[in-house]
Amino acid sequence: MPTAKLELFDKDLQSSALLFKALGHPARLAILNFLAETNTCFTGDISNELPLGRTTINQHLAELKKAGLIQGHISGIKTNYCLDQEVILKLKQRMEKLITNMKCC
Repeated sequence: MPTAKLELFDKDLQSSALLFKALGHPARLAILNFLAETNTCFTGDISNELPLGRTTINQHLAELKKAGLIQGHISGIKTNYCLDQEVILKLKQRMEKLITNMKCC
C-alpha cells in the first residue's frame, strides 16, 4: 500500500505545515486580525465585520478551526469565536524557529 507523502515527514513538520497553510489566504488573516483586535471572544456574525459573505467566512472559519488557531463555541443562536492563545504561541515559536534556521542576512 502506498504511503501518503505527508507521512514521510515528522509530526512537528506536519503540524507546522497545517498551521502555515491556514495562514495562506488573506481572508483568514483578516479574521485572525479581527479576533486579535477585539482582544476578547467575539459573539456574533463575523461577516458583519468583514467584506465577505457569510458562507465564505464560514468556510474560512472552518479552516482556522481545523488548524486549531481559533475556537468556536455555540451560545444560543450565536457562536463565540476566540483565538486559541496556546496554538498562537506555538505558531509564533515555529515561525521563529523556521526563520532562525534559514539564517538569512
